[in-house]
Amino acid sequence: MARGPRKHLKRLAAPSSWMLDKLSGTYAPRPSPGPHKLRESLPLSIFLRNRLKYALTGREVTSIVQQRLIKVDGKVRTDNTYPAGFMDVLSIEKSGEHFRLLYDVKGRFVIHRISPEEAVYKLLKVKKVALGNRGVPYIVTHDGRTIRYPDPVIKVNDTVRFDLTQNKITGIVKFDTGNLVMITGGRNMGRAGVIVHREKHIGDFDIVHVKDALDRTFATRITNIFVIGEGSKPWVSLPKGKGTKLTIAEERDVRRKRAAEAQ
Repeated sequence: MARGPRKHLKRLAAPSSWMLDKLSGTYAPRPSPGPHKLRESLPLSIFLRNRLKYALTGREVTSIVQQRLIKVDGKVRTDNTYPAGFMDVLSIEKSGEHFRLLYDVKGRFVIHRISPEEAVYKLLKVKKVALGNRGVPYIVTHDGRTIRYPDPVIKVNDTVRFDLTQNKITGIVKFDTGNLVMITGGRNMGRAGVIVHREKHIGDFDIVHVKDALDRTFATRITNIFVIGEGSKPWVSLPKGKGTKLTIAEERDVRRKRAAEAQ
C-alpha cells in the first residue's frame, strides 16, 4: 500500500447508508477525520447536495459552507466533507431549519427535521469513564467529546442529555431493562425498542434482547445499543415509522393501501 493517509473513496466502497447511486461518477466524498468514523458518518456535501438538494455540484456545496451558513452541534463548520454522525444536530440559520441525523429501519441515514427547541440538545452515549491527570474524573462519548467532572452515577453504555448552548449535561438515562433504545449497528440498525434482557458473556460481546412496539423481539451486541429514552418515552423525536420494522409482506400491504387511497 501507498504511504500516508488515504485521500480518496471509490463510490462503490462508500457506506450504503449514504444511498449513493452507482453510476454518477467514480468517486464519493471521503469524510475528513473527525468525531465520527468514516462508515458511521455522513459528509456535509452529501447532506446538502444529495439529501436536501440545496446544491447541484460539489462547488456549490463549497460556496454554501464557506459562507458559514451550516452549523453542526451549534458550531460553524466550513469543511464540506466534515463527518456528521448519529444524533448530530445540523442547523441552517438562514432558512431557520434544524435537522437531527438518525437511522431509518433499513440502516440508512435519515435527515429528521426538528424544532428549534429540540435543536439545543443532543443525546450522547458514554463510551468510557476514567480518571485523568490529578485524579480528575471524565467521560468520553460516542462523538468524541471529553466531559470533565461528570455525575458519579454515569457509567459506560448510559446516555446523557447534553445542552449544546451551555455545554453541560442536563440529564442521564441509565442502560437498564425497560428503557427505550435505538440500534446503531448490525442488521437491526435503526430499529427502536425496549430492553428486555442482557446476557453477559465473559471475554465476549454481551448480547442485549430488545422488544419493539409490535412485540417482536430481536437480539444485538451491546456495542450497537444506544439508549434514547426512559421507559418507552423517547427523549428525542423519532423519524417516520418510529423505529418499527415491518416485514416485506406488511410493507407491500401498506403500499397497496396507500395506492388504493390515492386513486
